[in-house]
Amino acid sequence: FWLKCLARIVTAISPPVLSAHPSELHSDQVPSSHRRFSQRPAPLLVIMAPEKRVDPEDGQAYTYDELAAYYKGKYKKKAIEAYWETCTATKKSKKGKKAEPEPKAKGKAKSKAKAKAKAEPKAKAKAKAKAKKEPKPAGNFKVCVCGGAGGIGQPLSLLMSMDPNVKELCIFDLNVAMVPPAGVAADLSHLERKASVTGYVMEVGKKPIDFLEECLTGCDLVLVPAGMPRKPGMTRDDLFKTNADIAKGIVEACAKFCPKAVLGMIVNPVNSVVPAMAELYKKKGLDPMKIIGITTLDVVRANKFVGTITGKNPNYINVPVIGGHAGTTIMPVFSQDKVAATIDAEKIPDLDKHVQDAGTEVVEAKGGKGSATLSMAYAGARFGKAVLAGLAGKRRVECAYCKSDVTDLPYFAQKVAFGEGGITKVFPLGDLNEYEKKRLEEAKTQLKTEIETGLKYAESNELAA
Repeated sequence: FWLKCLARIVTAISPPVLSAHPSELHSDQVPSSHRRFSQRPAPLLVIMAPEKRVDPEDGQAYTYDELAAYYKGKYKKKAIEAYWETCTATKKSKKGKKAEPEPKAKGKAKSKAKAKAKAEPKAKAKAKAKAKKEPKPAGNFKVCVCGGAGGIGQPLSLLMSMDPNVKELCIFDLNVAMVPPAGVAADLSHLERKASVTGYVMEVGKKPIDFLEECLTGCDLVLVPAGMPRKPGMTRDDLFKTNADIAKGIVEACAKFCPKAVLGMIVNPVNSVVPAMAELYKKKGLDPMKIIGITTLDVVRANKFVGTITGKNPNYINVPVIGGHAGTTIMPVFSQDKVAATIDAEKIPDLDKHVQDAGTEVVEAKGGKGSATLSMAYAGARFGKAVLAGLAGKRRVECAYCKSDVTDLPYFAQKVAFGEGGITKVFPLGDLNEYEKKRLEEAKTQLKTEIETGLKYAESNELAA
């Protein structure tokens, strides 16, 4: 179409045909129309490039069509339009400077772009392009929830059984759990979902490695909401020693029966347990990046609290929470979210403290008879969903606590990308304001001590063969 238009324009403005080249004629022999048009450049046809905006999920710039194609099926059209409005427009490159290379298009949008680039009007090419537009089939993954009959485990198992990427779900717990894991499995097996659900039980005092071969073999994701809650008079070191031994039993069973699985740890204290288990994995020659601390609840809380203050929908708020998963090590980076950045600076310290103390707030509201079980299950399922989407070839970005080199500490919570195989990228912390720089040092001081506790445990222990 554009070529035809250009041809018509050229024909309309072309000078009369001369018998000799204008350069061979005297100036008074050249028609005035030819002189007029020869003195100015041919008109250019300018096509404006579509606007691109940065998706906070991965920091890359996309057009609206690319973004809409990527999120199609996951969100409704109005939700995608609202999300587009929260994305920041890219800055145009200045004259004289070389424009930065454009980012790779997302998932299905990338496939569509490639299909359109092959502008061959052949039936075979069209069929190929149409095939590329088809969405990827949902993954058929096996997931195990260790501690699946507990306060966090039951709602977490419910949410994971509803994930379209889950084909098989295993519920494992001890015989002293509030209900038998087989009962949880029977309950969930009645849902209108494709996942088959099986329960596995073990007596207290036995070793998981001796009982979990069938349960863990073939697992792609193992979620571990296990361990004892902190009791009155119990020190943090006492809690760590008890829960580290529980986590170790599960981790060594995973090392034997599903060494390639991603392990999502919800075992307190996460700041110490994750380094301990990751280093034990490393000593056994396995990938320490498979051991990941689930800090998603801190992000969920930060988003919710910002939404409450600003009156905005928390679904379109994404506050990164870095550092660790306890007390002052929990550090929300409010300046990096477009909505949170509008909050008055004097309100940030109280909001920061609110996120840190949110767990205690729930315990007090439950009168000491429980902790944050439902919100933790929601956050754990969000983490699990991101991992499975990544394994299925759909890149997802979440904050998580893992082995890291973005700071001078060996373990840290920051944004990571999940892809095929688990974590595919650990993102830098990004720009911090003065308040956040001061908070970062405070968080690192506390976190360093807790990491060292985990490293010492790994030095004096080994995973069973």
